Amino acid sequence: MLSILRHRVYRHLFAAQLISLLGTGLATVALSLMAFELAGDNAGTVLATALTIKMLAYVFVSPLLAALFQGRARKPVLVVLDIIRALTALSLPFLTEVWHIYVVIFVLQSSSAGFTPLFQATIPDVLPDEREYTKALSLSRLAYDMESLISPMLAAALLLITSWHGLFFGTMLGFVASALLVLSITLPKAQVSAVSSWADRITKGGRIYLLTPRLRGLLLLSFTTALGGAMVFVNTVVLVQGNFALSGQQTAFALAAFGFGSMLTALKLPALLDKYSERSVMLGGLLVLILAQLSGAFMHGYYTLLMIWFFMGAGYSLVQTPTSKVLVRSASSGDRPALFSAHFSLSHAGWMMAYPFAGWLLTVLTVNAAFLLLAGMSVLGLLLATSLWPKDEKKVVFHAHPNLEKGHEHLEKFGYGEQHNHSYVIDALHTKWPR
Repeated sequence: MLSILRHRVYRHLFAAQLISLLGTGLATVALSLMAFELAGDNAGTVLATALTIKMLAYVFVSPLLAALFQGRARKPVLVVLDIIRALTALSLPFLTEVWHIYVVIFVLQSSSAGFTPLFQATIPDVLPDEREYTKALSLSRLAYDMESLISPMLAAALLLITSWHGLFFGTMLGFVASALLVLSITLPKAQVSAVSSWADRITKGGRIYLLTPRLRGLLLLSFTTALGGAMVFVNTVVLVQGNFALSGQQTAFALAAFGFGSMLTALKLPALLDKYSERSVMLGGLLVLILAQLSGAFMHGYYTLLMIWFFMGAGYSLVQTPTSKVLVRSASSGDRPALFSAHFSLSHAGWMMAYPFAGWLLTVLTVNAAFLLLAGMSVLGLLLATSLWPKDEKKVVFHAHPNLEKGHEHLEKFGYGEQHNHSYVIDALHTKWPR
C-alpha cells in the first residue's frame, strides 16, 4: 500500500491531508475547552450548536462552492481555502462571545466544505491507475482513523506545555503546512464541463447522483452506515460511563476499538477489491454492521462492547472506503468535483439526521431494544440498496442519440453512427439512464 507514496504529487497531497487532519483534531479538543471557559455548564449546548452549524455548512455550502469553482485551476483554489482555514483557526483564541464561535465555525467549515470534495476529486486524476487509486483510498481511510487516535494524545501532550489557545495555533500551522505542500506540486489541469449556467452548475452533481442507479444504492448505504456510526460516536460515553459506570479512559479504549477495526479492514481492502466488485464489498460491509448491531441486543458487559465496536468499525470501513471508486466511474473527469461535492453534501445530510436519532434512541429505549431497532432499520437499508444498485450493471452501455445531427463530434468519436456503446455516465449528452 505504501508503494504509492513514491508518486511525488500524491505523496505531497497525502501529507497535506494528514497534517490538516491532525490540525482539525487539535481544534476539536480546543473547541471543547474553549466552550467550557465561555459557557460553563452550557458548554454542551454550545458544542451541539457548533456541530449542527458544521453539518449545515457541509450540506448546503458544498454544492454552491463546487459551482463557483467549476473549471477553475485546482491548485490556487485549494491553497486559498487552506489560507482561509488557517486565518479562521488563528482567530478562535481571541473570541469573547459564544455567538462569535458560531460565526467563525461556519466560515471554517464552509471552507472545508469547498476544500474536501475538490481535494478528493483531484486524487483520481493524479493516480489514474485503478489499483493505485484503490491503495490511495485505503491509505486515506487509515489517515482518518489515525487522526481520531493520535489527535487527542497529541492535544494532551501539548496541553502540558501550553493552554488550549496554543492548540488553535497548532491547527493554523496544520493548514499552512497543507497549503505549502499543495503549492510545491503541479496538479493535473481540470477539465471544463459542458454545463455553464449557474443553476445547472449548482444542481449538476445532484442530478448525476440521483439519475445513476448505482449512486442511488450508494446513497442508501451512506445513510444506513451513518446510523451505525452515529450510534458509536454519540452513545459510547453513555454506555461506558453511564451503563457500565466506568471511566473516561475506558470510553477512549472503546472508541479506539472502533478505530482499530476500521484501520485493519482498510489494510485488507485493496486485495478484496481486486477480487470482488465495490457493490459486493460494500453490501457485505453493511451486513457486518447489521450482525454487530444484532450482537448489541445481547450485550452484557464492557468487553462485549469492545468486540461489537471492533466489528462495527470493520463494517464501517468496508462501506465507506470504496465510495470514491464508485463516484469516479460515475462521472466524467470534468464533472467529478460536482459529483464529489453532491456526495459530500448528501452523505452529511444523513449524518445530520443520524446524530440526533442516535441520541434519542437510548433516552426512550433500553440498550437491547435500541440495538434491535437499529439492526432492523439497517436491514431495510440493505434491502433497498441491494434493489437500487443493479447486480448486473455494465460499465459499457449500448444506446442511441436520435436527436444528434450526423457528424456530431460525439458520434464521430466512437465511429458507430447514431447507435454505439461506451462507458456510460450522466452528462450533457446523456441526460438519463438507458433502460
